[in-house]
Amino acid sequence: MSCLACCCASATCGLCSSVASGISRKSARIAYCGLFGASLVVSWILRETGAPLLEKFPWINTSDTYTKEWYQQQAVLRVSFGNFLFFAIYALIMVGVKDQNDRRDSWHHGGWPVKMIVWFLLVVLMFFVPNVVVSIYGILSKFGAGAFLLVQVVLLLDATHNWNDSWVEKDERKWFVALLVISVVCYVATYAFSGILFMWFNPPGHDCGLNVFFIVMTMILAFVFAIVALHPAVNGSLLPASVISVYCAYVCYTGLSSEPHDYVCNGLNRSKAVTASTLILGMLTTVLSVLYSALRAGSSTTFLSPPSSPRSEALLEDPEDGKKKSGGGEARPVSYSYSFFHIIFALASMYAAMLLSGWTDSSESASLIDVGWTSVWVKLCTGWVTAALYIWTLIAPLILPDREFY
Repeated sequence: MSCLACCCASATCGLCSSVASGISRKSARIAYCGLFGASLVVSWILRETGAPLLEKFPWINTSDTYTKEWYQQQAVLRVSFGNFLFFAIYALIMVGVKDQNDRRDSWHHGGWPVKMIVWFLLVVLMFFVPNVVVSIYGILSKFGAGAFLLVQVVLLLDATHNWNDSWVEKDERKWFVALLVISVVCYVATYAFSGILFMWFNPPGHDCGLNVFFIVMTMILAFVFAIVALHPAVNGSLLPASVISVYCAYVCYTGLSSEPHDYVCNGLNRSKAVTASTLILGMLTTVLSVLYSALRAGSSTTFLSPPSSPRSEALLEDPEDGKKKSGGGEARPVSYSYSFFHIIFALASMYAAMLLSGWTDSSESASLIDVGWTSVWVKLCTGWVTAALYIWTLIAPLILPDREFY
């Protein structure tokens, strides 16, 4: 029996090593996204099932006043803390990597069996740290989550401008017509959706002035985007303005929908007895949005191209080993900053922790995914920052004519 167990263990280790080696030969960014996605799944599972286990740890269960929701927050924060440390440590290790000759380049792309073990040990270790350390991490995570949302905003602005420029460069009538049609559709969708928000979050018979202010502000910003973008002195276009308008309307909706379930102006009236299907849908949306943002940041030259690798230089990454295709033996510069790439995942870990713990707002909101006044204000402020950054991209060349903007 012991021999059979030994053989099974050996086969299992061999299988894990084989899988890890296979991952390392493909895009490193996809593999890191997979590891990050696994951390989200573990967080969710422990959030739903780990409370009874944490109650048995005397260094965690230090008070009789702790509720089930508090233990759920602890499970999420501790997994997130381990995940954050993994990517933060890698970000520090990768500082200054500029070319392929640096040994750390192979550390970034390979060594997946070791990485998985280190990640697992860090996550487990976080369940042995004092509560006060986790509490401090929870506070810092609110700021880290806000920083990650700002990264999402800049990525969106960069993507919309690149989309518009690519179609304009085609210099064909059909593409100009397509730009106009999409822009009009986006603006119609923005104002139609805003009308729906009035019905959902301004129910008759209640004083919902705050919600009305949020919705009206979104509609005004959408109008301002178009006016500024189409001004003769501004080198703007209607497509980015319309896309940003839709995004701001969506952010307004997500912010208002995060209002507490017992708030009379929340027309959705989410019950605390959330069904399993609702939790699964909410978690799936969270996973997809965070993974997309991290992957988009990981391939964005706007953020990640180091000085030695300008945007205009075409550096192609070999999908098999992460190396640049080169005809000679000379090392090529890296195509993106490995350090900043890992910082994105570290911030995304904090953002995911806030979503799954209700932004550690209160024990009442912790049992729901992404509900609470903290979440409301963070999201709505993100929409306003998006508006400010977009307007700045339009007027910056006028204010700073000597600067070169991409």
